[in-house]
Amino acid sequence: MVPTLFVALYLIAVLYIGIFAFRRGKPKDHQAEDFFLASRSLGGFVFLFSLFGTHMTAFAILGSSGHAFHNGIVTFGLMASSSAVVVPLLLFFVGTRLWWIGRQFGHMTPVQIFRDRWDCGHIGTVIFVAQALLLIPYIIIGVIGGGTALATISGGLVPYWLGGAVVALVVMSYVFFGGMRGTAWVNAFQTVLFLSFGTIAVSVIGYGMGGFSQAVANLESSQATSWLLTRERVPPLFFLSYTFIPLSAIAFPHIGIFCLTAKKLTQFKKTVIFYPICLLAIWLPCVFLGVAANSVSDSPAVRAKQEARTTLAQQGPKLPAAEQQRLRAQMVSDDILLVLLNKYAPIWLAGLLGAGIMAAVMASDSQILALSTMFTEDVFAYYGHKERFGEGAQVITGRVFIILVTTFAYVVAQWFPTNIFELASQYAFSGYAALSVLPIAAVYWKGSTKWGALAATLWTGFVVVAIGIFQSQATAPGVYWRIGELAVLTRTPAGTTVLGYMPVVPMTIGSAVLMVVVSLVTPKPARGTVERYFPSV
Repeated sequence: MVPTLFVALYLIAVLYIGIFAFRRGKPKDHQAEDFFLASRSLGGFVFLFSLFGTHMTAFAILGSSGHAFHNGIVTFGLMASSSAVVVPLLLFFVGTRLWWIGRQFGHMTPVQIFRDRWDCGHIGTVIFVAQALLLIPYIIIGVIGGGTALATISGGLVPYWLGGAVVALVVMSYVFFGGMRGTAWVNAFQTVLFLSFGTIAVSVIGYGMGGFSQAVANLESSQATSWLLTRERVPPLFFLSYTFIPLSAIAFPHIGIFCLTAKKLTQFKKTVIFYPICLLAIWLPCVFLGVAANSVSDSPAVRAKQEARTTLAQQGPKLPAAEQQRLRAQMVSDDILLVLLNKYAPIWLAGLLGAGIMAAVMASDSQILALSTMFTEDVFAYYGHKERFGEGAQVITGRVFIILVTTFAYVVAQWFPTNIFELASQYAFSGYAALSVLPIAAVYWKGSTKWGALAATLWTGFVVVAIGIFQSQATAPGVYWRIGELAVLTRTPAGTTVLGYMPVVPMTIGSAVLMVVVSLVTPKPARGTVERYFPSV
């Protein structure tokens, strides 16, 4: 009960922040811009921590530790190392231009920028649909993480379905009332909490385990676990594929919209400098704890996951498909940090650290608000309803959309619970990495056209759907398409590979090629439009 009460107090605190932000709202004549962009007035501290917090969701704490438990220290190299370089560069070179364009022309969403930049109307709606569908898995991750976290922290007192419902309701409430201002304030508060969590958790859990040096020595001395401290089980091409994943950052609608909320352009400087430091502070402890959990021998929950992994590795192809699925479900380790927390931390500290984990889990709030902003601006307002019904109706529509999206994500999370790391990397991150060519081409290439943007968007949607269908049908790992000795299409326990690469590689390369080739052979936007975005002086 004690850790659960700490988490309950945290949930009450973020609700209060959202309601307080609602009371700080602007007059009616600025309703839409204030609700969706906080009147473009976020200060340096809030901008940095809310931007980082909205990018580091349940994927960063629960997903990374769960992945590291089964794959080893290489998890840090897969995601954190490349993100620490690629994401700050994208924010500096693309995010700053998006900020300038938003200020100059009054745009509130990436799709508004694309419509104005390429003189496209309904093509912008197609881009909106693609972005919205790809963002849904990211929102589902938050609900799955909330249900997993509350169920584990409470020792089963709060079941998975109820934990997910509580998180969904709290997030929906403060986003509903506070809009962008409430979301940004809550995200800044949450980021401080979960950044503090890493240092404290490593110290406390490490002490409880007898010291990390001993844990690492135990892993290294055993042939069954020594591979966890190396990269030997991750093929080089698969490892290289993960350098494409951070490209998704600038294509995420919630990141693009956050870039429009900064009060000053100079705020991007601190963000670029401190982003890698924040990334290190949260990823390194979580990955290290996930790896060290393999040295735990007196926890039934940890042992069950290890035994399922060993059985699947040794007898996988010989087992019936249903048994393989059962073992994979038993291997899911998104709760591994929480298991360690309950075992090695004092009850009161477990409650505080549990609140820190919940802070990361609930960072899906900005994705929900981003979808609402996009719907009201790119569909409701674009098709004339804002002029007919006014800004008040636009904000109400956005709030209704928040309820619908959150409810949908909750229902899907209950029916299709899955591994957080795999869901994020295979669908949300991969799809947006391929769509990163849109903002980059829009702000850097005069010759890009709406038809190139459409081709890249349709290609991305086609490949994501094809991967989903393939993985639903091909459940057993193995090579499904071979040309001679070359394995073209392979189903792995972690997903799918194409010529040894993750699907994100052909998706992104194909998207970029289509953008270039189709743009070269199709009519360009009006000269006046190009001149506005690329002034000769």
